Amino acid sequence: MNMTKGITTSIRLELNLSKKLENAARNLHRGKNWLISEALRRYLEQLENPNLVQEARKQSLLASKQKNTGDDLWETNSDQEEWNS
Repeated sequence: MNMTKGITTSIRLELNLSKKLENAARNLHRGKNWLISEALRRYLEQLENPNLVQEARKQSLLASKQKNTGDDLWETNSDQEEWNS
């Protein structure tokens, strides 16, 4: 197994968050350390790429504002001009 060197740090979690972490680690068959490190790594990558975060927020807002279930969200709100070329 390839072990990378790291540092140990302590954090305080709310009881509810701690229980969710334990359940997720058990369900994923991973350690809590791996899950926390992976979540932090992904969060920090998003901070380094604000365009990705902005696009994710835009898509989330489009999805949450969609009220008419008969409309196709992607057809209604997407820019399809490039696709038709």
